[in-house]
Amino acid sequence: MLRGPLYEDRYRPQLSGHETFPLRYGWLKKAYDAVRKSEGQANSGEVFSSPDAIARFGVGKNMVTSMRHWAEAAGVVVVDMRANHAETTSFGRRLFDDRGLDPYMEDPITSWLIHWRLAGRSKKTTWFWAFSHHPALTFDRESLAEAIGRLAKDRKWPRASFATIKNDVACFVRTYVAQSPAVKSNQEDNLESPLTELGVIKPIGRRGGFRFVRGAKPSLGVEAFCYAVTDFWNRRFPNVNTLSLEALTHEPGSPGRVFLLDENDVVDMLAQIEDTTNGAYRWSETAGLKQLIRGGQLDHEWDIGQVAGGYGPTCQRDAA
Repeated sequence: MLRGPLYEDRYRPQLSGHETFPLRYGWLKKAYDAVRKSEGQANSGEVFSSPDAIARFGVGKNMVTSMRHWAEAAGVVVVDMRANHAETTSFGRRLFDDRGLDPYMEDPITSWLIHWRLAGRSKKTTWFWAFSHHPALTFDRESLAEAIGRLAKDRKWPRASFATIKNDVACFVRTYVAQSPAVKSNQEDNLESPLTELGVIKPIGRRGGFRFVRGAKPSLGVEAFCYAVTDFWNRRFPNVNTLSLEALTHEPGSPGRVFLLDENDVVDMLAQIEDTTNGAYRWSETAGLKQLIRGGQLDHEWDIGQVAGGYGPTCQRDAA
């Protein structure tokens, strides 16, 4: 039986909004700064739609729309066009404020967190399906679009034409795979997505094929993994205080799926989690049961940055 958020009746797909532009370096910071500056003002939602938005962001109209899309999808800002209101999130402030942890995305942990927000949550349909449901390690643009097209037809999703899905898949690939110099046609094309540096998808052969790169991710860090575990747990299994290795590795939207980790890689991370969280989580392999135990519900005030070493992003979980 197929399971996960995409198969719920209430699910609403998102297959557009980026105007075919992948996330670019600097966009999240620019979007954050603009919204932060407008917070508390009347009509703050016009920061992306006003006549001076093009001059404010220094890009074309479609790119302004794309910038807003990525900032919302990554959970950095919230924009309510009906209420003409925009505001930053606690996640956005922790990372992208001028005195934030990594406003210019110089640390790979930040890119991993943004990857998690895009692919670990089900809002962006192609991202979630590709990492959580695609049945093979290899794919090409056409086959991926066809698979999502079949899902859209089965679920009777509105406004999910094959052309729209193909554009979304193309944008998905460019988010994670750097273009070769031969296909870059102008200065804008030289600006790659910061997520290409994660190396989670690699091109194969000369026929437009790609491969998901499974295995250990040294640059991920246990801190980002902890954030993902907490976010996944609170959204998918909020009322339980134990979670199996199976769920953490294989459940749609799980850290194992989204970070392309094998079971042993997940265990390696879980073995460090008790020290990292000062006992908030405890990894157990008692009586043949491999499971993670937490000391009660961890709410949105639980701040990983206060208990983690290293980069230690203070990523409070919020509902954005």
